[in-house]
Amino acid sequence: MIEKQERIIRHMSKELTINVKQIENVIKLIEEGNTVPFIARYRKEQTGALDEVQIRDISDQWTYIQNLENRKEEVIRLIEEQGKLTEQLKIDIQKSMKLQQVEDLYRPYKQKRRTKATIAKEKGLEPLAHWILELPSQGDILGKAREFVNEEKEVTSAEEAIQGAKDIIAEQISDEPAYRQWIRDTTFKRGSIATVAKDEEKDEKNIFEMYYDYEEPIQKIVPHRVLALNRGEKEGILRVSIQPPTDQVVSYLKREIMKKPSTLVQEILSDTIEDAYKRLIQPSIEREIRKELSEKAEDRAIHIFSENLRNLLLQPPLKGRMVLGVDPAYRTGCKLAVVDETGKMLYIGVVYPHPPVKKLEQARETVKDVLKKHRIEVVAIGNGTASRETEQFIADILKEVEGDTSYLIVNEAGASVYSASDLAREEFPDLQVEERSAVSIARRLQDPLAELVKIDPKSVGVGQYQHDVSQKKLNDSLTFVVETVVNQVGVNVNTASSSLLQYVAGLSKAVANNVVKKREELGRFSNRKQLKDIPRLGAKTYEQCIGFLRVVEGDQPLDRTGIHPERYSEVKKLLAKLDASEADLGSEELKDKIKKIHIKEIAEELSIGELTLKDICDALIRPERDPRDEVSKPLLKKDVLKLEDLEKGMELQGTVRNVVDFGAFVDIGVKQDGLVHISKLSHSFVKHPLDIVSVGDVVTIWVDEVDMKKGRVALTMVKE
Repeated sequence: MIEKQERIIRHMSKELTINVKQIENVIKLIEEGNTVPFIARYRKEQTGALDEVQIRDISDQWTYIQNLENRKEEVIRLIEEQGKLTEQLKIDIQKSMKLQQVEDLYRPYKQKRRTKATIAKEKGLEPLAHWILELPSQGDILGKAREFVNEEKEVTSAEEAIQGAKDIIAEQISDEPAYRQWIRDTTFKRGSIATVAKDEEKDEKNIFEMYYDYEEPIQKIVPHRVLALNRGEKEGILRVSIQPPTDQVVSYLKREIMKKPSTLVQEILSDTIEDAYKRLIQPSIEREIRKELSEKAEDRAIHIFSENLRNLLLQPPLKGRMVLGVDPAYRTGCKLAVVDETGKMLYIGVVYPHPPVKKLEQARETVKDVLKKHRIEVVAIGNGTASRETEQFIADILKEVEGDTSYLIVNEAGASVYSASDLAREEFPDLQVEERSAVSIARRLQDPLAELVKIDPKSVGVGQYQHDVSQKKLNDSLTFVVETVVNQVGVNVNTASSSLLQYVAGLSKAVANNVVKKREELGRFSNRKQLKDIPRLGAKTYEQCIGFLRVVEGDQPLDRTGIHPERYSEVKKLLAKLDASEADLGSEELKDKIKKIHIKEIAEELSIGELTLKDICDALIRPERDPRDEVSKPLLKKDVLKLEDLEKGMELQGTVRNVVDFGAFVDIGVKQDGLVHISKLSHSFVKHPLDIVSVGDVVTIWVDEVDMKKGRVALTMVKE
């Protein structure tokens, strides 16, 4: 058992390029019930400072291999029960490192529904099939076949007997693992994927036009195209097929099976091989290849969505600003919501600057009044229906009012989902759905993370093909991203909503609700220890979550840092050694003293790891460090830009809204986001747009082309 585990871990080490000891330690920590964020942050010595993604990869791979091992045992048992398990077959199954290999080996022994081959076997034709496979060079085929004619078994002629034997051989060929692997690999390398139009009328917007008559090598097809083909096929617009290298495959099978060129069953076997391939092997290999392509494409789409979500959640908060949120609309009017520096709602209203109601003057006066009365610093405009007209309306007003108010277009994806949720009803029971949406838009500007955790991650609108991928996989991946970001940023336990708290390592939804209830009882927490009294927050949960929960302005200064309480005694010794106290946290004086220490020596003296000591020192220098503070601030605007204003070569600043396989969509302040194609992102070769840009990046771009008819803008990040 130990030897088997060592073999598995060595294989994982090779696959993940992480050393064996790190993998062993991560598995041990996970099996002890530790969470990924806790391991990444507070067990760096054991993991060698692996990040959350690497730790999760180890966890996922370990789970896959455990399931694989269970399947191997089951397959061995099932074959053994049939009395057909040889020592070599057992070794081959045990050595397999992929589920597909195990299933290929099991295939000949799998209980099948009645096939042509099983019917032929029932008729007693197996010995004839064996005789043909021995490649006889002399004798009489028809004479041999007549021996198997049997009216009772419904074999009425020699030709029928031969056909039955051919069916048995065809199934044997199709079940041979080595043949299947070779054919699968060769089809992947030499085959192509082809599409034709099935029903053009269903494609009203001609979205799939380029695929009406299309072919591309399997090896070269990119993930987003695979998902596009799958969608076109699902909607009944396209017919998709794999074009295999048939001649090459049939020649290979003939070489493998007909070792004697002079055999008198050559013609029979030649027909059988072609039948086995076209009827049995090709359709199943096509399904397997399509499945593999789809899974890889899904994984890529989920990865891109996850990275975009991570960058969106890490957008810097505009702290301490009075914000006016505007949810634009035509018929129902633009909903207004003022929130103060803490996110508290102060005002709700509605104006009608657009048709069909169009009370423009009244709308202008109302907005001017709100800007003045509440000393608004930033206006946050949702990017939905009527967004650009509302932007023009706000920009015109800002030119007329005194003060330094600017505006920003905010991605409102998911705001309506939140507004109609139980959570929003609980938070704002007296507001209409659209009014809640305006509050959400304003708060997204103040603290994107705190607001976005209130909605289903799938609804934030930074993905592509999210409805075409495995929803469970997508959900798991996005939830992991939210958890990772929330724990990297840390949470103020006295202001965080239950929605935010439930993403903290170790906390469930129920425990997060209990934290809020306890806070309401106490007024506020004054130290981390008080959290031990919360119902269902046991010792293990406390250990996992407490380092990520901050108590600001409490009675223990260390509680506002990311330092885990398990290290407080060592921190106090360090501070004493530096002739400093906990009250000095974040001071220039303490910063200077820490810069002079010798990490290696102090780590040995305090009996803690160097990596942990470095983290402690960082936390003492910047007690309330927020990784989002290091991200470029959002682009605040004063005036509006129209499509007609754009000219080729014009230099602009824009905000990256979405990153996809083929490029990045950038908001430059006109109605539609412009596309920077992957080829226009850099002078040098770009493997993937994510290597160059992220959601939320503020970038300098140049106008490459303007299509007024389609309302499209092509941009470039490469200055000519």
